[in-house]
Amino acid sequence: MEWTVESPLGPLTLVAEEGALTRLRWGRAAREDESNLLARAAAELAAYFAGDPRDFDLPVAPEGTAHDRRVWRAMRRIPPGETRTYGETARAIGSGAQAVGNACGRNPIPIIVPCHRIVGANGALGGYSGQGGAATKRFLLGLEGAL
Repeated sequence: MEWTVESPLGPLTLVAEEGALTRLRWGRAAREDESNLLARAAAELAAYFAGDPRDFDLPVAPEGTAHDRRVWRAMRRIPPGETRTYGETARAIGSGAQAVGNACGRNPIPIIVPCHRIVGANGALGGYSGQGGAATKRFLLGLEGAL
């Protein structure tokens, strides 16, 4: 099931399967389906972009390796308005910083699984796989008051 929501970053398409979000991508859905979960996700995104940067309380099931999923769970534990470095995140899960960066780049549910909260050791933003790259990451961190 897919549903497009409008955002300051342009249209975002939420994708859900079997009662959980599996993807968020930039652009419009080819077809739209409505569900309680997608409506809830759209409402939480609207509140987030309206200036209520809180944790998203949504079931997620991103597809990835076991390591990717560990990184994504760690990202979801970073409170809005805070950041962690690639190295801090790596140490927290017993991994390497580069492997954390690779998992960030493969995150299929950006914003909701907040890979934008992971930054370089020197405070540099690093990359961002979402549309707009580092400018989008800067926007999200600014919205949360983390810059």
